[in-house]
Amino acid sequence: MFSLKRHLLAVILAAGLGASAASAHAFLDHAQPRVGSHVKVAPHRVIIWFTEAVEPLFSRIQVFNSAGQEVDNKNTHRLHGKKAVLIVTVPALPPGRYKVIWHVVAEDTHKTHGDFKFWVK
Repeated sequence: MFSLKRHLLAVILAAGLGASAASAHAFLDHAQPRVGSHVKVAPHRVIIWFTEAVEPLFSRIQVFNSAGQEVDNKNTHRLHGKKAVLIVTVPALPPGRYKVIWHVVAEDTHKTHGDFKFWVK
């Protein structure tokens, strides 16, 4: 009887873990330029790696200067078909502070968003 209870507990725990894995969200894993970085050379693009695959049609990266003006080229897309990486290009950025805002929809349809800053020296 004891081993049957243990077996049932293992099945219940496994079912619970499976449910949490199925409801994963896409969060920022890392970015280029790095979050909070001070770069000497202005980037030509902002790349964000996410923890899950994202739907590019429903996802966006925006880059704003310190005056709050959007300065990206409004062309968010996947990087070479990598499902968890998005990119947006930017024109030549003068020195200053930049804020990156991202909104993504994961392939499992969960929405997430966030932001970070970087500086061009």
